[in-house]
Amino acid sequence: MVKGYSRTQIALHWAVAVLILFQLIFGEEMGVAWDAVEDGLAPNMTLTVWAHIIAGSAVLALVVWRLALRLTRGVPAAPAGESAAVRMAGHAGHIGFYILMLGAPITGLLAWYGGITDLAEVHELAKPALIILIVVHIAAAFYHHFIVKDGLLNRMRKPLD
Repeated sequence: MVKGYSRTQIALHWAVAVLILFQLIFGEEMGVAWDAVEDGLAPNMTLTVWAHIIAGSAVLALVVWRLALRLTRGVPAAPAGESAAVRMAGHAGHIGFYILMLGAPITGLLAWYGGITDLAEVHELAKPALIILIVVHIAAAFYHHFIVKDGLLNRMRKPLD
């Protein structure tokens, strides 16, 4: 069992976090471009629209890499003494993140380049779901760091192996 995350796993975590934050903040112009497509018009391909497509594609590629590392290298065990319910909640949260981090870019790309309009609506649902998961994830990290003081947050700050 590994003691902590590798430098690569940590770097990928933070790179994906920054890209997702970018998407959440600057993704609205993509909605305007999509509205034009739905109205049969040519979308205004601004720098922000291209940045959304590129950042979303980067999220997809980096998350696939993260999953490959997770499967080949493994992840650290849950903190000692953690209840089964908390372990299950953490596991469910991570599964939810991976579903959204893969599903959002895939549905976005298939809607945009494949013309599958129903997937655009699915893609839009990812935003509020991601915001909720991010808030819970950050709250849980701070809870572990400041209340439980089990060093969990430090595992994503520096490699322990």
